[in-house]
This record gives sequence, structure tokens and C-alpha cells, in this order.
Amino acid sequence: MNVSPEKEASKDAEVIDALYDRQMTAMETFRKHPKIVLWAFFWCMTALGWGFDTQVNGAIISVPSFRTYYGYIYQGSPVIPASWLSAFNVMSSVGQFFGGFICSWLADRVGRKKSLLVGVIIVTGGIFGEAFSSTRAAFVVSKLILGVGVGFYLTLGPITCSEISPVALRGLSSAGVNLAIAVGQLISNAVTKGFGSRGDVWGFRAPFLLQLFFSLVLFVGGCLSPESPWYLVRRGEIDQAKRSLQRLYGRDFDPAGKLLAIQGTVEAECAAQQPGYLAAFRGADRTRTCISMGIFACQHFAGIIFVLSFSTYFFQLAGLDTEDSFDLGVGVTACGVAGNICSWFLVNRVGRRPIFLGGMVGCTIILLLIGILDVVPTKGAQWAQASLTVIYSFVYFMTIGAVAFVLLGEVSSLVLRARTTALATATQAAFGILMFFAVPYMVNPDAGVSLSPSPFFSAVYTETWRKTQQDLGGKVGFIFGGLSAIATVVCFFYIPELKGRTYEEIDEMFIGGVRPRQMGQHQCGGRDYIP
Repeated sequence: MNVSPEKEASKDAEVIDALYDRQMTAMETFRKHPKIVLWAFFWCMTALGWGFDTQVNGAIISVPSFRTYYGYIYQGSPVIPASWLSAFNVMSSVGQFFGGFICSWLADRVGRKKSLLVGVIIVTGGIFGEAFSSTRAAFVVSKLILGVGVGFYLTLGPITCSEISPVALRGLSSAGVNLAIAVGQLISNAVTKGFGSRGDVWGFRAPFLLQLFFSLVLFVGGCLSPESPWYLVRRGEIDQAKRSLQRLYGRDFDPAGKLLAIQGTVEAECAAQQPGYLAAFRGADRTRTCISMGIFACQHFAGIIFVLSFSTYFFQLAGLDTEDSFDLGVGVTACGVAGNICSWFLVNRVGRRPIFLGGMVGCTIILLLIGILDVVPTKGAQWAQASLTVIYSFVYFMTIGAVAFVLLGEVSSLVLRARTTALATATQAAFGILMFFAVPYMVNPDAGVSLSPSPFFSAVYTETWRKTQQDLGGKVGFIFGGLSAIATVVCFFYIPELKGRTYEEIDEMFIGGVRPRQMGQHQCGGRDYIP
């Protein structure tokens, strides 16, 4: 069968581009293409707003002026009714659930840049609403709107990072999404602590309004950022895609080979499938979608809500007062940031699969130790539980938290990437809603007001906490340890190793039916794979 010279040239260009991408190290990328590093960092930072919002939901309840403004006086102390407390905690997750789907639809129609600007506008409206709401109902609606907007952030960050980054930078930039989440959580805790001692409304309004700074940075950056060349090629805007590649790689870079490689991948994927949520669960894409959703389900099975959101509970078991417990809460998020930075030095050296599986095993062991120590009625055991919480934060963010976003960007196919990411965001939000409802009852089942995972609860209801020690408490570690162990076994069969792979090779393996656990050693196109 004769092959046209154009197709032969296109294939040669794809091979040359693949070799260039594979052989270029991260340091060479930093040196030769600094603009890619800059824009990858910018798109990572979209998740910073998500991290801030998720953390402030629980932390703001510790501010007395917030409880006074939205609550009522019970036994001499301000308290927010349990039903509203539940709504405050979960409404952002509800918004994120829908925000991810809306964003995926919009991102495939108007592009990543314009979708980000829409998300910023929605978030900004929600920020003003939550800061200046005068009733509980208005505050809950504002949190819902804000949740929709940050759902845009969490969806667009992984998508765009994976699309604009070369192979050497892909793992680092995608892991940077989780770093942004950790930094956002750290800033949230620090700012809430800094303003929380104020007795007026600015004790809680100031932390909310600080998010406007993120909105400003993201809006300006969104206007200036190059559009994803993969999106432009899929839309048939080849000239614009060429200009976008030129902006990303620099004026001295010839984008012809990379552009042809992108076109070849897009044409192959479009010929095999059409965008749609049902298509995400057909054929080879079923496995890709289930992996993308499963890695975020694993985060919850591994006890992320139980350990990190309820870390203050363990610190208080050790006999610390509310102020010291909140200080240690800041320390937990700081350890998360440190763990995520460490992941940068591992993700391209060790690989995705060993880090993720190692993290699942590590978190499982820590959860089981927390449960065991809860049975030991000594002060030393209680302090050990508090220490394990800090260790858990470091391990989680270095492994499961960071690599989940790397895998999400690599596993999903180009045509379905926005929809796959939306499904992963929805999975994250759905489990968040479930856990924020279920975990407080497991920890403290007979106190309805204990639905808040925040430090203020023990300050107001210390006696209730002490009386319910006979309930599950830290023994919930056994439940999540068991769930995490089961999830670890499933991960052994379905977590792939995609370090150093081009998107063409990833497509080839999934379409060819290669088992995920064997992808690290698989040969593509008759060529030996050299990581």
C-alpha cells in the first residue's frame, strides 16, 4: 500500500517530536523554554483558590465573631445551629459537583482561557456574597455560587497543565496543582488565625475577601495566557495553534513538528470516538475514565477527610487548648506543602505507580496505627495520634495527593479530557459531601452539633467531647484503614506507570488493551521503551 509523501512527512515529524519530548529533561525545559514553566505554574495556581475555599469552610467556624453573627447564644457561648453548620460545610462541594460539569462543557466550546475568566467572575460574585451576607440562607447560597466557580478552577488546572507541558515537565506541573491546593489551605489557616481574634465582622470578612487577590491574579493571567494548542487543533484553528506553540516554546522554536504530532493524535482520537459523557465509558475509554475517577475516590478511602479535617480533634485529645490546636492545624497544612514539594523530586525519578501505591500503603498503616492507639488509654498514645496526623499529611501530599493530578492529566484522552476531568471533580465533590456528613457521626454520634470538623467545637462543648470518648473516636482509623487496604489492592491492578510516555504512546497502549499494571514495561510501535 502506497503512502503519500505528506503522510510520511507527518509521521516522521511525529517521531522526531516524540524523541525531542522524551529526551529533554526537566532542567533543559527550564533553561530552553522558560515560558512554558511560567504558564504551567500559572495554571497550577488556579487550584490555590480551591484549596483556600475548602479549608476556610471549617476554619472560619473557629472565629467567635462568625459564630456570633450567624448563630445564637447557647449556655453563654455563640453556637451555629447544626443544620446550618452542615449546610455551611457541604455547600461548596455541591457547587463543585455542578461546576466541574459546566466547566467541561464550556471549556470544549470557548476554550480554556475564556472558561477561566468565567470561573473567576463566578468566584468573585460568591466571595462578595459570603463576605457581606446578612442571613444564613444568603450565606449558603453564596457558598454554592462560590463552589461552582472553584469547580472551574479544579477542572481547568489539571487539563491545561497537561496540555501545555512537554513530557519532562508534565509530572511536575500536574503535581503542582496539588501543591497549589496545599498552599491555599496553609494560607487559609494562617489568615483565619491572624484575623480570627478580632471581635467585629472583619474577623471573618477579611479572610473571605482575601480571595479577591486570587481572582485578580487569575483574571489578568487568564487574559494574557496562550490558549491550549491541543484545544485549538481540535477546533481546526491551526494557525492559532501554531502561534500558541510559538508563545509557549519561544520565538526560536520551530513548532512545525510538534504541530503535526498534535494533529496526528487529534485526528486518530477523533476518528475513534466523539466527545460525550457516554463515550467516556465505552471501549478503552472506560478504563481511562474509571482510573481517573478512582484515584480521587482513593483519596477519600485513604481517610483524607477523617485525618486532616479532624486533626484538631486528635490534638485536643492530647490535652491541648483550642489556640494550640489551631496552631498545630497550621503545622499540618505546612507539612502538606513540604510533602508536595518533595514529590517534585520523586515523580520523574521513581514514577507514578510506585509513588501512588507506596502512598496508599503508607496511609493505610498510619490509619490503622491511629485506630490501635485510640484503644490505649494513655496520654502518650494520644500525643502519638497527634504526631501521626502530621506524618499522614506529609505522606499523603507527597504521594496520593500529588500523583492523582499527574495521572488525571496523563490517563484521560485528549478528546474526552474535559469531560473526564469533570467526572473526576464530581467524584471528589460527591465523596466530600458524603464524608463531611458521615465522619462526624462516626466520631461523635450522639452530639448533633458536632457536625463541624472545626476547633471551636471542643471550646464550647468540651464536656460533650469527653463524655463521647467511648464512641468510635480515633477508632474510625480502623474503618478507613480497612477501606484504604481494599483500595490499595484494586490500585495494584489499575494504576499505570506513564512516566516519560508521550500522549501518542499512552493512546496506543490503552487502545491496544495493555493492562495498566504492565504499561511501564510495554514496548510501543516496535521500539524499546527507555524511561
